[in-house]
Amino acid sequence: MNKRNLVLSCATLSLIAITACVEQPTERYVTSCAFPADATTAQKVRMAAHVVPSKRQLDWQKMEYTCFICYGINTFTDREWGTGKEDPKLFDPSALDTDQWAKTAKDAGMKMILLTCKHHDGFCLWPSKETDFSVAASPWKGGKGDLVKDVAESCKKQGLKFAVYLSPWDMNHPDYGTEKYNDVFVNQLTELLTQYGTVDEVWFDGACGEGPNGKKQVYDFERYYSVIRKLQPNAVIAVMGPDVRWVGTESGYGRDTEWSVIPASAANLKQIANTSQQESGTGTFLPEGDKMAKDLGSSALLEKANGVMWYPSEVDVSIRPGWYYHAAQDTLVKTPQKLIDIYYSSIGKNSLLLLNLPPDKRGLIHENDVHSLMEMERILDKTFETNFFNTPQTNIASDVAVSDLTDETLVTYWSGTDNSNELAFTLANEATVDRLMIQENITEGQRIESFVFEYWNGSSWVEAAKGTTVGFKRLLRFAPVTSNRFRIVVLESRDTPQISEFGIFKASKEE
Repeated sequence: MNKRNLVLSCATLSLIAITACVEQPTERYVTSCAFPADATTAQKVRMAAHVVPSKRQLDWQKMEYTCFICYGINTFTDREWGTGKEDPKLFDPSALDTDQWAKTAKDAGMKMILLTCKHHDGFCLWPSKETDFSVAASPWKGGKGDLVKDVAESCKKQGLKFAVYLSPWDMNHPDYGTEKYNDVFVNQLTELLTQYGTVDEVWFDGACGEGPNGKKQVYDFERYYSVIRKLQPNAVIAVMGPDVRWVGTESGYGRDTEWSVIPASAANLKQIANTSQQESGTGTFLPEGDKMAKDLGSSALLEKANGVMWYPSEVDVSIRPGWYYHAAQDTLVKTPQKLIDIYYSSIGKNSLLLLNLPPDKRGLIHENDVHSLMEMERILDKTFETNFFNTPQTNIASDVAVSDLTDETLVTYWSGTDNSNELAFTLANEATVDRLMIQENITEGQRIESFVFEYWNGSSWVEAAKGTTVGFKRLLRFAPVTSNRFRIVVLESRDTPQISEFGIFKASKEE
């Protein structure tokens, strides 16, 4: 295993002098950095290669695949967005079973459930002391129910992480649109973060509309962030927050070139620095800029940037056309093949996939949704069952072992050298493959800008597939090729490339 020590450039030393880094064990790596005023583009690119995730961001990224549960008063009014004027008595599921939700997510390979504890209508799925517009005013369990508690306990049973979605917009609360509402919201946030055990993610969106008094609220996000950091310090804050950004669409498809290290404004970097004495990377700021742009982190953007930060992408999409359950959409559930395409286009493009499974009026994830989801999992299991690279007979033309690249551990890796950025290997027997999996050691930065995967046809190397960024994970699909000799060639890299996991596979015919 090659763990070559890299020599720090003068520019990197300047970076260390101006950037606090409490979370990382060495001063070489930071979660964000401001560029010196006289830094060249090449120096900025190298600095960006040494920006890494915080522990909470890394733990979040490793989940890869999580479950969104959109459930509430909208489920019973057959609407996507409520009004805040609904009768709480409408919330009356006949067979609600959060264990079914959690088992479905677990069986599908998901690692966490994110629950819409309160959507924009203001209806709370727990008996909040701040409002009467909640399950406490519904006939469900005689007004004694607490759906947040039920979901948290079901997650614990299945070994899943638990996350909360809390909408700052509240169409029902009379104080919305006044400074007093920020107190109300903080109190609701505190209830969620202190009554249900560990919360691994807090999810905000940016919706801000009128309340009952016709006014809009000025959200005190910095205060919200500080409450989360105090009460649940290991929770990531997404996607109106400092830890995780929205990919920019709700289609399920990420960018072909997805950088987790992106330019940050001078204001954001200053706020990060101001909080660094307490905890590096807190970053009490609102996301800025066009996060839907095709290019968020290229060298061309770094040239004009003031600095960079680790800000990874989350792809959210629903298994149905809508986010809430509608009986009319029972025949419009995404097919297993469509879900697989989304899998390759999100998890396979350096993003986390948040897939919505909206329970129905019974309080169950519908049979059609479960069937499609489980077929997706079954087919993907077949595709990735055999890694043709992972055999004792595989001969690698480098001082790295096969086990280092198949142990599901980022910190064991192949490293390029000054003379070669080629990872070549020979199998004991020919194999026909059409899927490639590659991961970078992001604990030491995202570095690879472009690469090519080639096979030996008996007389020369032939391109099978090519890609740009890798990051935590890159999956490529390509036409089947047959050979016993293959290689990855890193064409461009911001620093010495480090490949931590690698695999070649043959897709199931059902894909």
